[in-house]
Amino acid sequence: CALLTLQTCAASSSSYSYREARRLTHGFARALAGDVGGLAAQGPALAKGDVVALVAPNTPEFVFAAHGAIEAGLTVTFVNPLYTPEETARQLKICNARLVATIPALLPLVRAVAQSLPQYKGTVLLDQLPSEQAAGEFSFQALAAEGLDTEGVSLPRNHSDDIAILPFSSGTTGMPKGVMLSHGQLVSNLAMCMTPDFRFARYTRADVQDSILSVLPFFHIFGFNTVLHTTILSGQHLITLPKFTPEDYIGALLRFRPSGLGAVPAVIQFLAMHPAVKPEHLDSIRYVICGAAPLGLDVLKRLNDKAGREIDLRQGYGMTETSPVTVLCSRHTPLERRGSVGQLLPGTRARVVDLSSGEHVGPGQRGELLVKGPQVMTGYYNNEEATREVLDTEGWLHTGDVAYYDDECYFHIVDRTKELIKVKGHQVSPTELESVIRQIPGIADLAVVGIPNERYGEVPVAFVVLQPGSKVQENDIISFVEPKVAPYKRLTGGVKFIEAIPRNAGGKVLRNELK
Repeated sequence: CALLTLQTCAASSSSYSYREARRLTHGFARALAGDVGGLAAQGPALAKGDVVALVAPNTPEFVFAAHGAIEAGLTVTFVNPLYTPEETARQLKICNARLVATIPALLPLVRAVAQSLPQYKGTVLLDQLPSEQAAGEFSFQALAAEGLDTEGVSLPRNHSDDIAILPFSSGTTGMPKGVMLSHGQLVSNLAMCMTPDFRFARYTRADVQDSILSVLPFFHIFGFNTVLHTTILSGQHLITLPKFTPEDYIGALLRFRPSGLGAVPAVIQFLAMHPAVKPEHLDSIRYVICGAAPLGLDVLKRLNDKAGREIDLRQGYGMTETSPVTVLCSRHTPLERRGSVGQLLPGTRARVVDLSSGEHVGPGQRGELLVKGPQVMTGYYNNEEATREVLDTEGWLHTGDVAYYDDECYFHIVDRTKELIKVKGHQVSPTELESVIRQIPGIADLAVVGIPNERYGEVPVAFVVLQPGSKVQENDIISFVEPKVAPYKRLTGGVKFIEAIPRNAGGKVLRNELK
């Protein structure tokens, strides 16, 4: 594969072969491990297990920087580039990030946040350096070149139990938490997905190289481990876009003629239903891997109708806490079962338990889904209490999702016991939004829930109890929240003023009553 193309950015046309990618990755690893050049002047050297943060959209350099840091024995955390300074600072402080890799457009954000980080070593620009370069700012390309040219650099050995990445997830409840995923957990999940029955792409040979078009962000575990790493293992060509726009996506379909797609349900709905998407746009597509939220069988059938043939669309289910895949449709899944999220991956176990008693329930009966396997996380970073809430003493992960399985062990996700709101596949924590809204004077009590929305899946709505005499209005709350959170976390569902928040005897908000 050395001379074949590994990745192309459809927006910038930037492209790298497998050989070029390996050189840049290895050079960057050597630069970090060897503390080369200007890095040495920026405080103590990076030590094994230190955290490097990636604050960037999908670019080829994102991949090389992440893998280079991991090769250097460091742990990588991913920050959503849509985050506000407050959200970014919270994540980077929790994991004590010592280095940040970003793009020029996000450099002002990183500069503002870096001032509050103890032991901060520097910022790496994945693209060109700005015209006014500050101290402690480095070019990724220059560091990689210097790392390759520096003699005497030794790379530490990574072990299966070492933490490779630290993505953040709200889990089943509460604020976002760092999910500790080891090398062994990530590799185990890849091995499961790459077994013959579940693998969705052909291995590259002398006469064929599959290509996959994906807008799934690398900062999300689905995009990073499932799509990116299976692509590399198969020797495929990965075509990425930094964000989804109809024009760019259709243009990429026509220009690159991909063999497969990595997508979320909103993208599949666009392909199946948008009049701008014609049958010829789908001519090259053999397979689609879809996750992050359930996709109805009716949408899949409409996609097949438009294509004029059956596309091998595989749904799956997982969590950041499971590296991420636990359930996936195999290549043997009949069309009528493709509305499910599939069957258990090899080496993965599951139980469905009654929501009240915790007793095991059989086929067709709904309950909370519990999973167990070598891909399950080590735990939440520096948060033993939150870890104990989801990981029991027998190693079962309590997903907070309501599911059932049928007589052939196909799983269906039907509801959530957890409080998270899913907006276009993004996790939104009600607790996080509530903490922002509570800063507004005149509010006595509140609760945020998700309500169904045809376009976004769900949207947040705030139920608010005002203090006597308060004149706070809906627009006051919406305007206060908007600049403090990422766009998908905004109160798209609006604000409802009520007399009291319904709670149980223990004081827990009865969110289902609010819904």
